[in-house]
Amino acid sequence: MRILLVGCSGFVGRALVPLLLQHGHQLTLVSRSPQPLPALQHEQLTRLQANPADPAAWGQPALQQALAHAEAVVNLAGEPIAEKRWSPAHLQLLHDSRIHTTRALVAALAALPAGQGPTVLLNGSAIGYYGTSTTASFTETSAAGSDVLGRLCQAWEAEAQAAAARCRLVILRIGIVLGGDGGALGKMLPVFRLGFGGPIGDGQQWMSWISRHDLCQLIAQVLKDPAFSGTYNAVAPEPCSMASFAAALGRCLGRPSLLPVPGPLLQLLLGDGAKVVLEGQRVLPERLQQQGFAFRDGQLSAALAAATS
Repeated sequence: MRILLVGCSGFVGRALVPLLLQHGHQLTLVSRSPQPLPALQHEQLTRLQANPADPAAWGQPALQQALAHAEAVVNLAGEPIAEKRWSPAHLQLLHDSRIHTTRALVAALAALPAGQGPTVLLNGSAIGYYGTSTTASFTETSAAGSDVLGRLCQAWEAEAQAAAARCRLVILRIGIVLGGDGGALGKMLPVFRLGFGGPIGDGQQWMSWISRHDLCQLIAQVLKDPAFSGTYNAVAPEPCSMASFAAALGRCLGRPSLLPVPGPLLQLLLGDGAKVVLEGQRVLPERLQQQGFAFRDGQLSAALAAATS
């Protein structure tokens, strides 16, 4: 399959791109960086430098041709949510990197002649769609939240929905992705390995997570299986509290996990961005389970063991 990848050159892409190449797919990786994933060299991988949020970029002959010949598109573009303070400028960047990229991509798809272009678009979203709660459980039919992330995810998904008239659309509301070399776990590991780890905040907030391995396998399956359509919660079937997560990570590493990270300290560092880790939501993968998706790392212990081995 010929696949066009947007926003797939970071933490998830480091595992996704090699997996898709192993499956024999022909990939075109679109990135603002001139050399995304520089360590990866493969005859079936083409790199195109472009700003996918700029509508004019999709008029470039090379990118236009790649889109027209693609059989599938994966769009995971978006600045990381919880790595900087939510200043007005950063909030705008969070918005624009998702909304403008998806809007420009969907417009480029709509401009293709009939019979050309991908038959499936896999678009990212996040479980922030649901807002936060310590008591509620959320499935794909649950209402959207009204907070900053809820509104952002609603707008992001609305832009993608415009492509549904042209091709099969799959939206993944992705949870906290676990991998040892990045994301939330990657930041926690050095502290825990030194024996200074513990839960963040009061530890009662929910963590709805998925291993990077399972997320990449899910993406690969969605692209080839037309039975997947619509919106899915890309999370493992066993969400846990932050306290349970910290305890499991401590056991996995053979280290104590008793020193909590105070919420006020995190808020000082991240401002409103601390909301992502100080508050949470219990999200369940109802539709994935209905379709029989096989999680390799469905249990937290297995996911942590794989990520830290």
